[in-house]
Order: sequence, then structure tokens, then C-alpha cells
Amino acid sequence: MNGRTSRRALGVPGPLVSLPPAVGPRPCAQRPPSPPPAGPGPPAEEGRGDGVSPGQEAGEGCRTVPLAGHVGFDSLPDQLVNKSVSQGFCFNILCVGETGLGKSTLMDTLFNTKFEGEPATHTQPGVQLRSNTYDLQESNVGLKLTIVSTVGFGDQINKEDSYKPIVEFIDAQFEAYLQEELKIRRVLHTYHDSRIHACLYFIAPTGHSLKSLDLVTMKKLDSKVNIIPIIAKSDAISKSELTKFKIKITSELVSNGVQIYQFPTDDESVAEINGTMNAHLPFAVIGSTEELKIGNKMMKARQYPWGTVQVENEAHCDFVKLREMLIRVNMEDLREQTHSRHYELYRRCKLEEMGFKDTDPDSKPFSLQETYEAKRNEFLGELQKKEEEMRQMFVQRVKEKEAELKEAEKELHEKFDRLKKLHQDEKKKLEDKKKSLDDEVNAFKQRKTAAELLQSQGSQAGGSQTLKRDKEKKNNPWLCTE
Repeated sequence: MNGRTSRRALGVPGPLVSLPPAVGPRPCAQRPPSPPPAGPGPPAEEGRGDGVSPGQEAGEGCRTVPLAGHVGFDSLPDQLVNKSVSQGFCFNILCVGETGLGKSTLMDTLFNTKFEGEPATHTQPGVQLRSNTYDLQESNVGLKLTIVSTVGFGDQINKEDSYKPIVEFIDAQFEAYLQEELKIRRVLHTYHDSRIHACLYFIAPTGHSLKSLDLVTMKKLDSKVNIIPIIAKSDAISKSELTKFKIKITSELVSNGVQIYQFPTDDESVAEINGTMNAHLPFAVIGSTEELKIGNKMMKARQYPWGTVQVENEAHCDFVKLREMLIRVNMEDLREQTHSRHYELYRRCKLEEMGFKDTDPDSKPFSLQETYEAKRNEFLGELQKKEEEMRQMFVQRVKEKEAELKEAEKELHEKFDRLKKLHQDEKKKLEDKKKSLDDEVNAFKQRKTAAELLQSQGSQAGGSQTLKRDKEKKNNPWLCTE
């Protein structure tokens, strides 16, 4: 029992139960019991070793003592097993690969079930991450499985930024866990851990070399997640081509500095099998949920006109190796590596950005209170500085605005004066024109009056002459005969 994994604790092969590291002081160095003091003298204090003073801290020196009988703390592993089984486990898998490489089919085959999901198309405008969580039960062990797929990965013409949504998603899960961890009241025992424990990177079976997109993406992800490269649809190329392809992939990964997940060999119980499987990476896999009758058994296989490919036949593909390494042997190590390596790296970087360090500049122990006060004072200083800059900027902008308004007001006054003067000139012209028109009207009226007077006088004169002529005719009838 090494504090990491309790193997075969439930009577089944493989590491099924996770055991957290023991809480408390680190074990002290063991040494044989001290011999009794020679000669007379007071006996040493019971329970203390030679040279250990009463004020000496526990853990600096201790000794091994035998037990007179059974105590019962050897049941601690069983207690941890029972507690872990009752709480259940979670495991999160990220499937990265181009559309159509069989990611969903492989997940269905790995966990021997049919997960719900919509088929992806090649018309996605960008890369989207789709997450689905399922509750699985095997015997009395519960597993909360989360499968995250990259929809639209590699379907765009410009693939330069295809890895960014994946990196942002992984960092978002780390950030959510960190925020939960930094809370005053934490509920980590009930918190759903969404951090990615394993990344299955699906490589297209081209038989030539890795694409630039694959190298760039894996390089960006190797410090954030455990990458397990697999060759999808490996039945598309021949055995000899597949062997050369594996060698080519391994060579390119090493030459480009891509760190993939290596199965641990520090545990003696799995060191041999993990060491052997590390040499088989990347795994060449085939997925299928269809069962065909081969001989007298129903087996998962793919039927082709030229023959049948058995999924669980190690002579045909590495599916069994992948399942053994991913689920039955190293699932807990993947979880542990995610927490102790990738998450710790993210956490350390974030806390250093916030100003927290393990030691101060004088190499003295780290003080959270002093760091908080220093960071708070620094923040207040920056805030005050920004406030002063904003105030000065505001005053400067107010002055500039006042100058602009004064200039505009001056222009408006000048324009008003011009318009006023123009109005006065126009008014004077109109008054002069009106006066001349009035004079003309008066003169016209005078002429009209004179003309009417003349006309009336003429009509009166003509009427008097006609009366006189008529009177003369009456008095002298001879004038009418003539």
C-alpha cells in the first residue's frame, strides 16, 4: 500500500479503488531500541528515545516498538476502500481528432454501451467542445464518466487557431476547481471534478506522418493534460505500413518535444505490463458496436468483403491494450497525474500571478497574511494611481472641452453679429423700397384723382352743349328741316 492505489481490494483484477494519501505527519525514520543505560541512575522516561528532551517536537526522532496484541488499525485500507466505493468515482475523457475518425464509436466500444449523442458534420464554422456526463455502474462501483468531444476540429480551411478552444476549455476546468478550492467554505467532497484526466488524441491513418495541426495541438496540450495518442481506423492501412507509421509518429513526437503520457513503472505490481505497453504507443485501434458470430462466439467485429476484423483480437488491433491501460490498470494514475502534475502547475502559475510565493525575498517562510497585506497595499496604490491619472485626464478633458465650447461660443457670437448686421441692412433696404413704393402709390393716387376730375369736368361740359343745341332746335324749327 503506497497511498496511491489499492489493487485488487474488491477481489477483482486491476486498480479499481482510489486511496488518497494518508493525512498527518510524515513517518519518522526507524531505528532499533536503545540499550538500557549502564550503571546506576534514574530510568529514562517511558516512551522517549535517548537524547530526546521533553520539549522536542514529535517526528524529529522516534523508535519502533512491538505490539503486544492486535490493535485494529490494519483495517484502515478496508475503511478507505469502503468509503471510496460509497462515494463513487469520476473520470473525464477528452477526445480530440478530426470529424469522422470514429471517436464516438470508440467510446461506445470502450465502455460497452451506447452513449447518446448527435453526429457531427463537416460544416462547423469553428471548433466547439461538447461535454456529456453519464452515470455508470459495474458491480458495486459507481463511475461518473464525462466525455468531451471536439466538434469541428480540423474542418476549417484556416486551422491556425483550432487548438485554442481546447486549451481554453481545459484551463476553465482548472480555474473552476481552483476557485472552489480557494473558497472559505469548501465542499470538495461533493464537488463534481470536471478536470480532464485523459486526452485520447485520434490520428488519421494516413500512413505517412503527423499533420502540422496534430503536432501543434499536442504541443499546446502536453503540459495541461495526459495525452494518449491513438491511430484511429487502423484497419485502413496494412500491417507493415502501420508499423512504419507508428515508428514515424514516435520519432516526430520526440523530435518536436511533445510529452505524451507514459504508463507508470514505479509500482512493482504493474511495472512490467506498463513498461511493455509504453513500447506499443501509439495504439492502433478499431471501434465497433456490432456483434458478429465468429465460430461459436458473438464478438465485436467489422465485416468487410475481404474478411472480418475483430475488435478484441490483439492480432488485429490494439483495442484490448488501450482498454487495459486506460481503464483497468492506470485509471487512478491518470487521475492522480492530473491533480498532482497538471493542476498543480496551473495552480502554482495562477498563485504566482497573484503574488503568492513559497518564500519571501529573504528566503524566510511564506506568510499568507503579509503577502495579502502587501498585495492589498499594492493594489490600493495602483488603484489610487489610476484614480489620480483618471482625475487628471478628466480635468484635462474638461479644460479642452471648455476651450472648445468657448471657441464655438465665440464663433456663434460672430455669426450672430454678422446675421444681425445682415438683417439690419436687409431691413433698411426693405424700408427704403417700401418708402419709394409708398411715394409711387401716393403720386399714382394724385394722378388718378386729377384724371378723374378732368374726366368729370369734360363730361359736364359735353352735357351742357347738348342741352343748348336741343333748346335751339325747339326755338327754330327751320334748323331741323335743314
